[in-house]
Amino acid sequence: MKKIFILIGAILFSSSVLSAQVVLPPASKPDAELTKKEAELRIQDFQSRVAELETKLNGLNAKYDGIQEELKRVNQELLDCRDEIRKMLGVSEAEIDAFGQKLGVLEGKVRAMKSLSDDQLADRTDEIKALEEEWNSLKTNKIAIMPQFFDRMVRLGRDIKGLYREKKINSYTVGTWAIDKDCLWNISGKMEIYGDPFQWPKIWQANTDQIRNPDIIHPGQILKIPAKGPKTPEELKAERRYWRNKRAAAAKEAESATPGN
Repeated sequence: MKKIFILIGAILFSSSVLSAQVVLPPASKPDAELTKKEAELRIQDFQSRVAELETKLNGLNAKYDGIQEELKRVNQELLDCRDEIRKMLGVSEAEIDAFGQKLGVLEGKVRAMKSLSDDQLADRTDEIKALEEEWNSLKTNKIAIMPQFFDRMVRLGRDIKGLYREKKINSYTVGTWAIDKDCLWNISGKMEIYGDPFQWPKIWQANTDQIRNPDIIHPGQILKIPAKGPKTPEELKAERRYWRNKRAAAAKEAESATPGN
């Protein structure tokens, strides 16, 4: 028995040595130039590779089937969860579908508005407010908290807020004091201008061709309105000069009003 085992081992060893010594023909060698032995070896090599790839494919198919089953299970759990939420909220599928359609329409309107320029958006503030009111109406619906809508609602609200633009005013026609109380201080304080009366020197310095004394403007004057921003060094210099002159005039008036002068 021992001799038989030794003989089998020797045969196996010899076959492994022989197989190790098998040399495949170069891959660059055309099939037509192969010898019969080389062709057989190449065919065996191809068959071996095909078998290996089929094994890998079978393994991948098995994994794919497993993933498909897992996906089916997760989708079912999701449907069950959504159904539980629907029951908790006390709404029907028809109501959910109707809400989704309204939300989709509103999203389309907002997308269209986002394609407009800043100047166009500034002219459509009322339309933007209407969109925001429509969004607020949807927000009060309890369906808005459902997972399939919640993130969309948050994103849509942020997009609508981002549509607002301040209207750029390049000029202003002076009204009367009796009706409009227009002076550089009040004009600068208007929200559509600067919203800050202390910015009045900007308007003055932009209109020195028609305003000599910043305390005096006339109805019907069309004033240029510079862009919002900090006062320039020239505007600050003019403002300081204005206040120095005002203090000097007040002091002179006080002096002339003193008895004995």
